[in-house]
Order: sequence, then structure tokens, then C-alpha cells
Amino acid sequence: GAGKALLRRLAQRCQDEGLARLEWSVLDWNAPSIAFYDSLGASAQTEWIVRRLTDGPLKALAEG
Repeated sequence: GAGKALLRRLAQRCQDEGLARLEWSVLDWNAPSIAFYDSLGASAQTEWIVRRLTDGPLKALAEG
């Protein structure tokens, strides 16, 4: 109930502020959450690929 209540409130805020969409991330192995989001009518987006810098590569980029 808490997750649905949170998403409902966020959806209300989107409506109040005239926003066209609500987006979030979920790990591909988290089947229960994916099923929950599907039950709300959320659609998976395939246009974007998440990229991440950590540890050594992050430090190297920061140090130029």
C-alpha cells in the first residue's frame, strides 16, 4: 500500500504542476516491482541505456 500511495501522490503532483509524465528506474531482475508497475499501466522505455562512472574511472575523469 505504501508504494502505491507514494506513486499516487507523485502522479497528483504531476497533474497539479501540468507535467506530462512520471519516470523512474527499476532493476531488470526486480520482477515483483516490474509486475507492480505494469499493473499501474507503466510502460518500459527502451530508448535509453543507463551509463555509470564509479571508482577509478570516476576519479580519472574528475582529475582530468
